[in-house]
Amino acid sequence: MATTLPYKISVLVFIQNAADEHLLLLRAKQPNLGVWTPIGGKLEMTTGESPFECAVRETHEETGLSVTTGDLHLFAMIAEKAYQGDTHWLMFLFRCQQPIAALPTDIKEGRFAFFSRAQIRDLPIPETDKAALWPIFDRYRDSFVSLRADCSQSPIKIMVEEITPKP
Repeated sequence: MATTLPYKISVLVFIQNAADEHLLLLRAKQPNLGVWTPIGGKLEMTTGESPFECAVRETHEETGLSVTTGDLHLFAMIAEKAYQGDTHWLMFLFRCQQPIAALPTDIKEGRFAFFSRAQIRDLPIPETDKAALWPIFDRYRDSFVSLRADCSQSPIKIMVEEITPKP
């Protein structure tokens, strides 16, 4: 009998500086311990927090950058099946349209650095980020796409559900 895995809802926020470098966090905790990822976190579902509100909160908590929901563009939603074999994730991916001026100070979740898009290709990043999240950012950051990813196999199987072109 298959084990039922919990579902978690989270956001990732892709932030750049004025030089178009991406702000990434070297994670000091699971999930994604020891790899570089965009900032983000889990929704506070008990308070009724929306994905946009979560993205605003996480951006401020992790970087100190104050943004509004109007500064954020939702460019993707991805449902991950069996990530790291222990959790299903529903993730909302946002592009912050307000550049960050300086590198934030380190936090308990990890340390920050800026990277060009070319440098990110050579960084230790999660398999799902390499296979899906960064290609999704590259292609759909100004539009919207909905996907599902089966992480129970390697390579990860990515399926596009819906694409909405940029207005």
